[in-house]
Amino acid sequence: MARYIGTSQSRIDGVAKVTGAAKYAAEFAAPDLVHGSIVGSTIAKGRITRIDASGARRVKGVIDVITHQNRPPMADDDKAYKDDVAPLGSPFRPLYDGNVMFDGQPVALVVAETSEIARFAASLVRVDYAKEPHVTDLHQQLDATVAIKPPTNPFEALFTPPKRRGAPEQALAAAAVRHQGEYYVPIENHNPMELYAATVIYEPGGRLTVCDKTQGVQNVQRYVCSVFGLKPEDVHVVSPFVGGAFGVGLRPNFEVVLAVLAARALRRSVRVVLTRPQMYALGYRPAMIQHIAIGANAGGRLDAITHDAITVTSQNEDYFRQETGWSGLLYACGNAKYDHRLVRLDRPTSCDMRCPSAATGMYALESAMDELAVALKLDPLELRLRCYSERDQHHDRPYASKALRECYAQGAQAFGWHRRNPAPRSMRDDGDLVGWGMATGVWDAFQAPITVRIAMGADGRAEVACATSDIGTGTYTIMAQVAADMLGLAIDKIDVKLGDSTLPQSPVEGGSWIAVSVSNGIATTAHAIRDELLRLAQTMPNSPLAGLGPDEVALSGGRLVGRQDAARSVAIADAMRHGGIDRLVQEKATSPGQDQSRANNAHSTVFVEVKVDEQLGVIRVTRVVSAIAAGRILNTKTAENQILGSVVWGIGMALHEETLIDHRFGRVVNANIAEYHVPVNADVHDIKVVFVDEADDSNPLGIKGLGEIGIVGVAAAVANAVYHATGKRVRDLPITLDKVMS
Repeated sequence: MARYIGTSQSRIDGVAKVTGAAKYAAEFAAPDLVHGSIVGSTIAKGRITRIDASGARRVKGVIDVITHQNRPPMADDDKAYKDDVAPLGSPFRPLYDGNVMFDGQPVALVVAETSEIARFAASLVRVDYAKEPHVTDLHQQLDATVAIKPPTNPFEALFTPPKRRGAPEQALAAAAVRHQGEYYVPIENHNPMELYAATVIYEPGGRLTVCDKTQGVQNVQRYVCSVFGLKPEDVHVVSPFVGGAFGVGLRPNFEVVLAVLAARALRRSVRVVLTRPQMYALGYRPAMIQHIAIGANAGGRLDAITHDAITVTSQNEDYFRQETGWSGLLYACGNAKYDHRLVRLDRPTSCDMRCPSAATGMYALESAMDELAVALKLDPLELRLRCYSERDQHHDRPYASKALRECYAQGAQAFGWHRRNPAPRSMRDDGDLVGWGMATGVWDAFQAPITVRIAMGADGRAEVACATSDIGTGTYTIMAQVAADMLGLAIDKIDVKLGDSTLPQSPVEGGSWIAVSVSNGIATTAHAIRDELLRLAQTMPNSPLAGLGPDEVALSGGRLVGRQDAARSVAIADAMRHGGIDRLVQEKATSPGQDQSRANNAHSTVFVEVKVDEQLGVIRVTRVVSAIAAGRILNTKTAENQILGSVVWGIGMALHEETLIDHRFGRVVNANIAEYHVPVNADVHDIKVVFVDEADDSNPLGIKGLGEIGIVGVAAAVANAVYHATGKRVRDLPITLDKVMS
C-alpha cells in the first residue's frame, strides 16, 4: 500500500534552497574563474563592418574580447547546431560570423577578472554595421505568410494541423447560429527568477564541466560536443537546481556557447550570466492572430468549426505548435477545418512557453465558445455540456480517461456558478461591476522513454538516479516518494540524483511528461531490484519465500514480504548478506506503450470572478476555482503549487503580459520586469484548486502530469468574466483598462 504517493509531502530539497546550500548555474566556483559580459547588437538586421575593442582592452582586469573574428573553431554544418528539440531550419550560431539577425544578438564577449569590470568594458566596445531593412511587426507581414511544411517525423506531426473533416464551409453557411471572431495574443517573454547563466570549469587536458541553466543536461552535452567537435567524455554538464525555466531552457541558449568559447580560448574557467534585458534576446511565446468561426443549431450543438492561426517565427527557423487542433479535439462536431501559417520576422526564433499552443489556442476557442453561448442565449457551462464529446474527434477513438464532466460539476459547485445572473453588467459589489466567466482546459498526457538507476544498500538506504531536471516543479520530491513506496523504505532513506549528464538517459524536461516518465521508470527499476532480491532470498536455506513469484512479493519496511501471507518474509539485509553483496544496483529503460487506440489527455475547467471599477476600468481577478482531472496525483502539496502558479500566469497572460517592440529599431522597449508587467501579490486573491478523482490505466501508475494544464483556459475565463462584468468584449490580449474604457 502506498504510504507517500498521493499524499502531501514537503519538498526534500526545500531546506537546501532556503538556506542557500542549493547551487545554481552562476554559483559554481573554480579557482581560476573569470567572467564574461555580452555585447549585443544595436540593429535588427545587417552585417558587422568593424569592431573596435581597444577601449575595452585598455581597462585594467580585462583579459580578452572575443568576436567572430578571433573565436576558437566552431562547426560549419547546420546539423551540428541541431539540438534535441530544434525546429526545422538553420539554428542560430553565436559569434559565428558578422551577420546580424536580430536586435540584441551577441556580437562580442568581454572577459575580465570580475563581472563588474567585464560589464563596464563591454560598454566601451564600438561596433559599426551595414544596416539592412528589417521587419518585426506581425501585422506588416500578413501578405507574406508561409505555410507549415509537411512533417517528416512523428515529433513534427504532433504540431501539424489535423486533417479537415466533413464539409465545414457548407455546414457553417447553413448553421442556424454563427459566430466568428479574431483573437490576438502578443509576444510574451519568459521571466524566470534565475537569470540564464553558464559556468564552464576548465580542467586539465581540456575537459569541461559545464554548469548551465537548462531543462536538459544531456541535450546541452550533445549540443556542445557537436558544435565544438568534442567527445562526450570530455563534456560533463550539470544543472542540479533551476530557478524556473518554463520552456526557454529546452534548447541550449547562447550563454553556454559563449562560456565554452571563452573557456577554450583562454584555457581557464569562465562564467557568463545574462542580464535581464539580454534574456529578451532568447526565445519567447510567439505573437499570433487566430480566426475562429463556429456554427451551431438552435439547440446549441456544433455544426461546424474552422480555426486558422498565423504565428511568428524567425527568418532562419520554422517554430510552430498545434494552435488550432484543440478546437476539433474537444467538442463534438462533424465538420471542422484548421490552418496554420507562419510570419517570418527579424527576431530570435520563438519557442515553447508554458503549455505552448493550448494556452493560446484555447484562449481563442474558449472565448469564441463564450460568444456563441451569448448568441444562443445559453449558459456558457450548459453549452459546453451540450457539445461534450466522449471521443477524440480527430481520430474517432475513446479516451483512456476523461473526467471533464466531473470537473464541470465540482468546479461549478465550488464556485457557486448557479448564482450567476447571465445578463452583462447585472452583478455589482460595492460599486464595482462583477463578472463571472468560465472556460475549459485540455492538454496532452505524454510519456517519454527514460532510464533510471537504483542502488540499494544493505544499510537500508537507496539511491535513485536519472539525468532528468527539476526546474522547480518538485521532481526531487516525487522521485523520492515513488522510490520510497516501490522499495518499501521511509522517504528519508531515499537519496535522489538528477541534473547530471553522466546519469541514466532522460529527455528534456517539458511537455508535462517528466513526472509520469520518471515515476514509471522508477517503478520498472524497483521491480528489477525486487526480483534480484527475491532471487537471493530464495537461495537461503529454508527460505520463507520459496516458490513465490516476483508479483507475489512486495518490498516493505526493509523486508521482502509475501503479498498473501505477511508472515512469509525475509529481511533485505539478510538476503544481501547471504548473497555476499552490500550494494545492489539495477538500471532499466522504460518506454511508453504504442497504444494508439485511445486518446490520452488531461482536462480542466476554470471559473473566474472579476471586479471592475466602472469609472477607472481597473480589473481585479478576485476569485478563481480550477478543477483538474489529471489522473493520479503524486503529491497533493506540490501539485496544488503547480496549479496555483499556472493560474497566476494565466492571470498575467489575460491582464498584464506583453512584450513591446519599437518597430523602427526592431527593439524590445520593456525588456525588464519593471515595465514588462507580471502579476504581483496585490494582483492575486483567492484561488481554489480542486483535484477530480480520475482512474487512468494508460501507464502503470496512472499519472498524467500537471505542469501545464493549470494555465489552459485561464486567460479565456478572465476575458469572458470581463465581458460579463462590462458588456465589453476584448479579443486582443492583454485586457488593459484603456481597452475596457474605449
